[in-house]
Amino acid sequence: MDSKLTLKLDERVIEKAKAYAERRGVSLSRLVENYFAGLAQRELQEEPATGVVAELEGLLAGLSLEDEKDERIDYLMRKYA
Repeated sequence: MDSKLTLKLDERVIEKAKAYAERRGVSLSRLVENYFAGLAQRELQEEPATGVVAELEGLLAGLSLEDEKDERIDYLMRKYA
């Protein structure tokens, strides 16, 4: 059974994810689904991430919570300016 999920993400992240999915010939929904499935499976097996999950984790590498907070503030200021 499929369900809808609404996510709030930075526009730049969305565009990068769309391009990534297109290069691999999959939909963004399928990419996100595979990512979540991979996270859940990895947690159960306690093995290092591989494939798409490892690549997606790499997109967040180097970002601190402060960076994320600053990006969110910038996004909201642009959205409501």
